[in-house]
Amino acid sequence: MTRADLTHLYFLLDRSGSMQSIKADTEGGFTAFIDEQRKVPGECRVTLAQFDNAYEVVYSDRPVADVPRLVLEPRGSTALLDAMGRLITTAGKDLAALAEDERPGTVIVAVMTDGYENASQEWTHPAIKALVEQQTADYAWQFLYMGADQDAIEVGTSLGVSAGASVTYGRGKTSAALSMNAGKIAKLRSDRAMAPAGSPPPMMDAYSDAERAELAE
Repeated sequence: MTRADLTHLYFLLDRSGSMQSIKADTEGGFTAFIDEQRKVPGECRVTLAQFDNAYEVVYSDRPVADVPRLVLEPRGSTALLDAMGRLITTAGKDLAALAEDERPGTVIVAVMTDGYENASQEWTHPAIKALVEQQTADYAWQFLYMGADQDAIEVGTSLGVSAGASVTYGRGKTSAALSMNAGKIAKLRSDRAMAPAGSPPPMMDAYSDAERAELAE
């Protein structure tokens, strides 16, 4: 069995040039997001990857207590599909290499972007959608899609992320979006820790209409 007390959080963060206007909010919001996870019982490990038209792993498999402050350096365009493909396939290979009793019982992939895909060369929307749906169905991975200045439900579902786990946020609500998701992930981790052994993993709470309104402009 996998470890019910272990969560691996994969966070994919847009650092394209348009993020410059919300750089400070993103940095502060991400720090608060990590601080919230430090309060939750159980072990949490974090992988952070950033993307523009290039992809960079900032750190991998790091204990949440050791996660450094985020420094965001916006640049370039938005190769979202290629970044998602790299992150998900690499994570899958790394987890498959572990013994089952060393694998995290909860795997969360959170994507945060303020723009539309415009630069990918390797992956297409249908391919990413199939990949996300496969990891969700076969391994119970949970995906979150946070998109600014777009219909995040439409974009998220085109990527295989459920409508209930996709949310639009206004550019001025970046910190609020991160705070809301920090709470959802913290609750999920607590629910998993308290679930009876062998029971299906709990699901993250879907966004309510009130929550969506709170994050809108």
